[in-house]
Amino acid sequence: MSEEQQQEVVEQKTVVRDLVISSHASEVDIALLEDNILVELHKEKTNNQFAVGDVYLGRVKKILPGLNAAFVDVGYSKEAFLHFLDLGPQIRSLQKFKNLVMSGADGVSMEDFKLEPDVPKNQRIGDFLKVGDLVPVQIAKEPISTKGPRISSEISFAGRYLVLVPFSNRISVSQKIRSGAERNRLKKLIQSIRPANYGVIIRTVAEDKKVADLDADLRSLVEKWERCMVEMKKMTTFGRMVSEMDQTSVMLRDLLNESFNNIHVDDETLYEEIRSYIQTIAPQKADIVNLYKGKDPIFEYYNVAKQIKGFFGRVVTIRNGVYLIIEHTEAMHVIDVNSGHRVNKENSQEENALLVNLEAAVEIARQLRLRDMGGIIIVDFIDMREAKHRKELYDKLCEAMSHDRAKHNILPATKFGLIQITRQRVRPETEIQVQEKCPVCDGEGKIRPAILFIDEIENNLKYLLLDQNENHITVQVHPFIHAYLTKGLFSIRRKWMRKYGKSFKVQPMNDFHALQYNFQNASGEDIAL
Repeated sequence: MSEEQQQEVVEQKTVVRDLVISSHASEVDIALLEDNILVELHKEKTNNQFAVGDVYLGRVKKILPGLNAAFVDVGYSKEAFLHFLDLGPQIRSLQKFKNLVMSGADGVSMEDFKLEPDVPKNQRIGDFLKVGDLVPVQIAKEPISTKGPRISSEISFAGRYLVLVPFSNRISVSQKIRSGAERNRLKKLIQSIRPANYGVIIRTVAEDKKVADLDADLRSLVEKWERCMVEMKKMTTFGRMVSEMDQTSVMLRDLLNESFNNIHVDDETLYEEIRSYIQTIAPQKADIVNLYKGKDPIFEYYNVAKQIKGFFGRVVTIRNGVYLIIEHTEAMHVIDVNSGHRVNKENSQEENALLVNLEAAVEIARQLRLRDMGGIIIVDFIDMREAKHRKELYDKLCEAMSHDRAKHNILPATKFGLIQITRQRVRPETEIQVQEKCPVCDGEGKIRPAILFIDEIENNLKYLLLDQNENHITVQVHPFIHAYLTKGLFSIRRKWMRKYGKSFKVQPMNDFHALQYNFQNASGEDIAL
């Protein structure tokens, strides 16, 4: 292993991942923190009937020859969309098996079932389905906006180490497992324990695992498909047969590893469920589950609420003054990168543009995960003339997005500074209302969140004192804010002066509104930011 690879392994091991779970009557909020920084936020509705992975028996309502697709009724207000390419090569076997099971035939089993030949990709959907047919399908994408669910009849079940694919005999290994010897070992192990007519995809986390762990995972997935068959036998019309695990369990299944430090949950019932689940998949990690009993809301105690306020919204400020403007449309998402006029005077414009773009690339990768933005994303970076700098930016963005579990594709920067990204979208985008009622206009307009106001003053003050080397600064604020910053022996003003090693004044301004502030230099001139 090269020195660079060893360094990469060390960096991966040092990332600390915490899960903070807040349970409400109608939903469960799940926050994933990496080194105490919010990187993913999921909101799971407790009554969600159409989650990714759920298996339904659907009824074909309409065939669309022009699109080579069909609309299928699965019980949602909008009919689900099924394209021919999502039928899967074994649609004949699936329908044949479904007919045998629903007819009540005795002794129907997967091991004795004879698979039909694979379906060529150049066929028409009308050759395999007609209006009124019942067909087993799986939710591939949840309903988004005005669209119904996207479904597939190529059913699969994901476990901790394996993915089970009925009506297949293929064994494949995750490309992220690079060792040839390990790939061959895993293939031989699965070949020895795999039942007939079940394909298996070996996941990355299966690397170096023992046969007992893989066998237990495989058996649980086979049992899930068998439960599906039992439900199918009872059904006479469309409806749900098997439900995917809730999103909390899915995240634990996909994310749980040695770097997972703690799982904090504020609901006792959910605490017991999560602890029980972890004991089945990783008994040695059961002690990381903690039941939160504090008086403050769990998201406030672990500083999640403040980060949500700061990282959602149209404008996202990065620590050193760089900020992003994020716009959402029906067709795509657009992100604009701005330097905020905070540049190093010693560097050239090209060098400053590169530094700002590299800083923004890391934040953009996190924003895509945090908001679960999918579809087409266009990023307008600051223009750079040199091709090597555009290549460096592209590599940085690819590196930052390498930790993203959603499938994505990134195109190199154009000469206009645009980078195009496509990212898998399976759930509606996470949207958080971060604007608050204005205390000045009583709700006629919108302002930035008050929770970030003092932080914003400090960040600007730090920039002026340290980066711009300003002296004898005066901070002008509303009298209420003046009292808040200066009251007490160990006031916030004194803490900031000790922290940054420079003195400054705080001046009350009666004509300022509550969240207005200004900076003046030693000559009494306003300092533009």
